[in-house]
Amino acid sequence: MGFANSFRDLEVYRLSRELAKEIFEITKKFPVEERYSLTDQVRRSSRSVGAQIAEAWAKRRYEKHFVSKLTDADGEQQETQHWIEVAFDCEYITKELMKNLQDKYSSIGKMLGTMMSKSNQFCQNIH
Repeated sequence: MGFANSFRDLEVYRLSRELAKEIFEITKKFPVEERYSLTDQVRRSSRSVGAQIAEAWAKRRYEKHFVSKLTDADGEQQETQHWIEVAFDCEYITKELMKNLQDKYSSIGKMLGTMMSKSNQFCQNIH
């Protein structure tokens, strides 16, 4: 695969980092009593998306491991969507912000799905 030399070159990775930072900024406004529950959970899952993508990249030598780590990244983005909905339910964010974040995370999910379906293109000729 000639167009990405590192996980940092992947649009899905860059987007996941941007969203993790956005989640961090949003959660600064959450009530202090949420610090060890909702705030920590949504920050952890949002940050884990990019970490799982980076780890998948490192495991490209083994296509099944690559797909497994991308599946983990997809799980983390879906978990983040759950916590975003909880934040909305608790009235910490607006419906508009919830929808905007969900759309961005759904986009990440689609990118990850494409990577998984084309995993052979990412995993060939890396030995």
